[in-house]
Amino acid sequence: MKPPNIDIRLRLLHGEHIALGNGKADLLEAIAATGSISQAAKQLGMSYRRAWLLVDTMNQCFVTPLVITQTGGSHGGGTQLTELGVQVLQVFRQMQHAALQATEPFEQQLAQWLVD
Repeated sequence: MKPPNIDIRLRLLHGEHIALGNGKADLLEAIAATGSISQAAKQLGMSYRRAWLLVDTMNQCFVTPLVITQTGGSHGGGTQLTELGVQVLQVFRQMQHAALQATEPFEQQLAQWLVD
């Protein structure tokens, strides 16, 4: 049996909306890597519509958008993270890392009580 591991799901709530969570952070990273909401959605196995709705929610929850898009033209459109988007993603990933480090001492203690 594989040793257990801790999987923490953090969410930043803004009113009734999830402003940022693990999946949205993954989407931001994929957008940064691909320069496209469509390609990011494919990479993550979600529909373009779903990805667009997640981006729209994030953009509405923060003081300025995290993601900006540029329409077509001769070289096609593109999507990128704003400066705030890069900062928010970085701080969220730091928060995830800190949370995992904080729970590490308890992992072995809990693991001893799991069925083999």
